Formats: sequence, C-alpha cells, structure tokens
Amino acid sequence: MIKIGIVDDEILARKVLEDYCSKIDNFKIVLSTGNPLEFVNFTQQNEVDLVFLDIEMPELNGMEILRSMLHPPKVILTTAYSEYALESYNYGVVDYLLKPIKIERFLKAINKVSATIITQPKKNSGSEELQIKHDGIPVNIPFKSILYIQSFGNYLKIFTDTRMYLISETLVNITTLLSENFQRTHKSYIANLDNVSNTTRTHVFIANNKIPVSTMYKVIVFEKLAVLAKK
Repeated sequence: MIKIGIVDDEILARKVLEDYCSKIDNFKIVLSTGNPLEFVNFTQQNEVDLVFLDIEMPELNGMEILRSMLHPPKVILTTAYSEYALESYNYGVVDYLLKPIKIERFLKAINKVSATIITQPKKNSGSEELQIKHDGIPVNIPFKSILYIQSFGNYLKIFTDTRMYLISETLVNITTLLSENFQRTHKSYIANLDNVSNTTRTHVFIANNKIPVSTMYKVIVFEKLAVLAKK
C-alpha cells in the first residue's frame, strides 16, 4: 500500500487530487490538509511514501518545506506557477504538475513515481532462488545466476549465465518474487544490479549485454548502483 499525503490550501484542488488518487490501486490517503505545518508535524510521527505538495501556501510554502526536510518522501509538486520548476528538481521532485491538473497528466506523473515506489522490487522472504515453471516443469533459478529479464509480448525472457528461459508472466508480477538488487531499468527490462559490469548514461552492461535505462528509471537505477558499489 502506497501512503499518500496531499498538501494544498485550496479545498477544490485537494478534492480533485483525492478523487484521482481514489482511482489508483494501492494508493491510501493518510493525510489531506491545507495546513503545511500539519503535514510537517505529521511526517515526524507517521510514514508518507508520496506527497502531492502545493507551492504557494500561507505560513510555509512547498519549496520551504522541501528545503527543511532531511528525508522527504517522494514529491509531486502541484501549482499554478511554473517559475519554481528548475529549482524543485534539486530536491528530488518526481514531477511538477501545473493547475488545473488533468487526469491524463496526473497519470503520467504516477507512471514516473512507479519507477521509485510502486514497482520497486520487494525483498524476497529469505529465498535465494526464483521459482518458475518452464515447459510445465518447476525450475529453481538462483538469483545470482540471473543476468536480466526482458518482456517479450505476453512472455518474459529470463537470461541467466547459462541459458534463457521463456515463461508466461509480467514484469510487474515477477518483481515481487525477486530480491532487492533486481531493478526495473526500462518498461521492458529488469536488471540484476549485482551483475552490472559497466554503465553509460543510458545503459548498463551485464556480461556483454547492453540493457537500456530509460529516463523514468534512471535515478533509482544509478542510486542503487552507487549503494551497491559502497558495500
């Protein structure tokens, strides 16, 4: 469940966002307020995964909130003004929505968030293997042997250090079965970051295979690679 905060002093704007968020599976609104100080106090005691944050508010505006928080949640800024757009990205803002917010633009922002929250791989509960069925036969594939996974129509190609497996599954579903070092890099790819040997701005390389990294997933991919490099 993704915990959502909405901070906007305009009641109508909050209602629009509440309505949009109610249409998204796994979204749970834990705070919707027009008082920015209430949001700051709330986050000191409660977890928020994503906040829709207005910029122009009394007492404390959205940019001041971002500057003051050491560990802010993922943020989508909402405003009628565009002059803060450039500065906002210095604080890791996922997207910047101009009011009035249309549902199509809202959904595009949510797709960006999916790169860092919604489709982020979960830790597998103690298992070191991926359990699949290949040609109707159960197969256990050690995580460390998996190089990358590629979407192929209604199927997935699982590339290992010895062979390729073709299974009927989706990338979204298979992420829940993988360990934390597997990361979506592109709408059609998941990479085992433990096996990355080199990178460019738009690709990672695994055993001489060139895996694309799209703009949507770039930040989380290279952040996780940086963490792994320090281990």
